[in-house]
Amino acid sequence: MAVKLRLQRLGKKKQPYYRIVAADSRSPRDGKFIEVVGTYNPRLNPPEVNIKEDKAIKWLKNGAQPTDTVRSLLKKEGILLKFHLIRKKVEPEKIEEALKEFKFKQQEKQKKLIEEPKRKKKKGASEAKGAASEG
Repeated sequence: MAVKLRLQRLGKKKQPYYRIVAADSRSPRDGKFIEVVGTYNPRLNPPEVNIKEDKAIKWLKNGAQPTDTVRSLLKKEGILLKFHLIRKKVEPEKIEEALKEFKFKQQEKQKKLIEEPKRKKKKGASEAKGAASEG
């Protein structure tokens, strides 16, 4: 039985909400699953991701293959990094240190993403004022 970590769609029409589940690859998207690993809400800004780390790592160790979307979510949460370090048999202290560094870098990226749209709006507004004064 090939197991996949994938999204199961919930929510109303045009209001998606997803569960991250371990399921047999032959079962339908919203069909039978083995275990719930977490949730994903893309409607919030930034999107809310709750993954039970121990369950995700357990399934990855057992050979479950994440889909592309779930893989990116696991990557952003640092779970794939931790799994990789566990497989390489790195000491637990070094794993914690690497995860702290990863979380810090992720927070810096979030700050930049929040600040960039503000800068672009200001720049566009100043160009519009300059064009109006010339014409």
